[in-house]
This record gives sequence, C-alpha cells and structure tokens, in this order.
Amino acid sequence: MYFKQFYLGCLAHASYLIGSEGEAAVVDPQRDVDQYIEEARAQNLKIKYIIETHLHADFVSGHRELASKTRAQIVFGKEAGATFPHLAVRDGDQLTIGRVTLRIIETPGHTPESICVLVTDTKGIEGEGARASSPQKVLTGDTLFIGDVGRPDLAGGKGFTPQDMAAMMYDSLHNKLLKLDDAVEVYPAHGAGSMCGKNLSKETSSTIGQQRKFNYALQPMPKAEFVRMMTDDLTEAPQYFAKDAEINRSGAAALDELPRLKPLSATQVQSFGKNGSVILDVRSADEFGAGHVPGSLNIGLGGQFASWAGTLISIDQPILIVAESEEKAKEAQMRLARVGLENLKGYLVGGVDAWQAAGLEVATVAQISVAQLKELIEARPDLQVLDVRRPAEYESGHAPRASTAPLTNLRESLVTLKLNPATATAVICAGGYRSSAATSILQRFGFRELLNVTGGTTAWIKAGYEVETPASSVN
Repeated sequence: MYFKQFYLGCLAHASYLIGSEGEAAVVDPQRDVDQYIEEARAQNLKIKYIIETHLHADFVSGHRELASKTRAQIVFGKEAGATFPHLAVRDGDQLTIGRVTLRIIETPGHTPESICVLVTDTKGIEGEGARASSPQKVLTGDTLFIGDVGRPDLAGGKGFTPQDMAAMMYDSLHNKLLKLDDAVEVYPAHGAGSMCGKNLSKETSSTIGQQRKFNYALQPMPKAEFVRMMTDDLTEAPQYFAKDAEINRSGAAALDELPRLKPLSATQVQSFGKNGSVILDVRSADEFGAGHVPGSLNIGLGGQFASWAGTLISIDQPILIVAESEEKAKEAQMRLARVGLENLKGYLVGGVDAWQAAGLEVATVAQISVAQLKELIEARPDLQVLDVRRPAEYESGHAPRASTAPLTNLRESLVTLKLNPATATAVICAGGYRSSAATSILQRFGFRELLNVTGGTTAWIKAGYEVETPASSVN
C-alpha cells in the first residue's frame, strides 16, 4: 500500500493519497488539487475515488475540480445531501483500490454526515474475516483529532443542537472508534491551529491506543458529562464556516476560473478603501510595522493566513492586496480562495513604496521585545496589555497585567474591557503574528500608541519572566 499525508500549515489541514496496484483514493482534498494528480502520476496510480469525511466548514474542497480532471468518483456520507453526482455511502460500505479495502464508518457528532475510513491492506492477510477485522489505519476526518475531538456546533441548518451533536459524538467514539485495536494508526483532517476543535495537538498522527490513554475527551465518563464538557465555553465559529460548508455541498468552481488579479495604483487603492473594501496587507509583522497603508488589515502569508483571513474578513467583502510583489499577491489570491474569499479587486502595484511615492500617508506600529515589555510593565502603571490568544492559551499562562481579548472577537472585547485608545497598548500573542493582526484592527478603532510584542508569550516564557494564570492573578 502507498500512503501519503499532505499537510497544509496555513489551514492546519491534512489530506491523504492512498494507493495500491495502480489505483488510488484521495481523502479530504484541499482546493488546489494538482499535487494529488502529480503524486498519483509519479506513483503510477489512477485516482478512482475522492472521499470527503464530511462537508468541511473551514475550507473549500477541490473535490469537483479533482473529479473533472481524473474522472474519479466523489464519495460522501449519505447524510451530506451533496447536490452533484456522487456515491452516498453508509455504515459498513466498502470501497476497494487494488488490494486495499476502505470501509466506511458513519460517525456523526462533528457534523451529521461525518464518516471515518478504515484502511486495510489485504496483502498477506488470510481469510475474509481477517481482512474485515484487521485495519491498519483509520482516517478520522474531524471526528477524532490528536488530543481532541471535533466541536459539535457546526451542524448548520440541520436542526440539531450542539448538545444533540455532542451526544452523537460520544456514541461514535465509544461504540465505534474506541472498539478498534490499540495499534490502529489515527490520521485526522486537522492539527493544531484549526478552529474545528478546542485544543488540537501539533502531532499529525497517532494510534487508537495513544489516544485512548492521553486524549482528554476519550477518558471514561458518563455521556452527560461528555456533552457538558464538549458544549461549555465554545468559541463562536467564524462566519465563513457555514458558507464554506454550503459551497462544498454544491462543489466549488475550478481555481483557474478565478478572475485575473488586477494591478491597481495607489490612488485606486485609496479610492476602493474609502468605499468599504478591505485593504489586506499580507507582509510580515516587521514589514507591516515599519510602514503600511492606514486602515489596512495585517494577516501575514507566513502564518495561518487562510484561516485568519476567513475569520476576520466577510466572505463577500471586496479585498485589495498589499504585498511585496505581484507573485506574493497571486499567492494570496490562491490561498484566500481556499476559504472561499474570491472577491478580490486587485493588488497595489509597487506595494507600500508606491503608496509613499504617491505622497500618501503611511502608518506604523512599533515592534518591541519581551524585555522591553517587561520594562514597560514595571515603569508604566497605565500601560494596557492585551493577550489575543485563545482562552485556553491565555489560561495556561500569560504576562502580568495582560487582559484576554482573543483575536476572533477582538472588536467585542474592546467594548467589554473599556480600553482607552489614547493610552499606550502592548499587544501579545504566542509569537507576534496574531498580535500584529490585532494592532491593525486596533488602529482602525483609533488606538494611537500601539506596541506589537515580537516573539510573544513564547519568548516571554523562554526568558524566564513571571507568568500569571487566572488562579495566580486572583491570589
């Protein structure tokens, strides 16, 4: 059996190519699909099936484009309701590629139509009974992650409550996945950074035995306790999730059908910006801090760009790109399309240098080290410190006096925290990426003295500086 995981860092997304004796299946493909075709060709494999473990909400899949290029059959769980020709599979159905058997397990919980795929290489296994009971791998989609399970509140318009879905998840885990042998390898659709779970591991594979032992959500507990744990303190799902799921239900257009990215002058970008377009600066935090178009949003290509773009930008909002080059602007266009953001008006020719050459105002954000932040905390009692990481990250330890204001709902936090835009405000995350995005949002709300902490909490802890937790803050 040939088996390969493709991991896309900016979406924390894993997809798979499985092959045997000239045939192959692709599981949970990303929108740009040429890599699967190229890899299959290199391994002398013909793609026979394209399997979706569920209607993905956090990215747009390339299943229809891949099918059109390979004549492969698209496979969904029977509850998906996909509106294009596909094979709707049920619990226990089997697909074959060469000598590999792919057995479908219906595992509702993350979504009603979620399935997992048991992978069995039958070579060397004697007897039909042995073949059916000896899988080597299970592709778990968003049902079982490494260290976590899928969130239960993405059912969309299906009429299920998060509590309903969490109860289904409990049954799927305990009555199906945890019945597998401890040696079965686990391959999920997402890793750390995905918003499809609460706190995913950085590992991208594991075993049933390891997850049975270490995954907090798989520990012995009554169903009612599991439901409560899964539905308490859920962060709000980004608005684009529901729209991406519906795009996947009907199938996205091919990437080569996207409109050509238009070159725009500084005055054209300024005009579009005044009329409600998002000016999206995709450079690094340092470059953005040194000088940028006033009012622009900074989401750097170097991090989980697509996920944060989908979270912070409305899916129908017009977008203008500011990048170092035309090539980077085109890269941004492709990566935005992965989450369904396609309303691009163009890019600023010549970047910020062209903006300055046109005599237009340039804004800046000071970049400070954790050592400088420590000095400021000690010297300036009025300093406002904002930690824009997720709640679980904040609670695990944060810089003294830092208030929690997760980037996903930063605008709402500004109202709750009653911050003073005229007061110096230091913004910190794990490494300086999310905090730079946060400073760009705060500038639009009138904050005048902003400080982005480079290296973030990771550098703060490495330096050996004092760390607070919610309990220590109270004490």
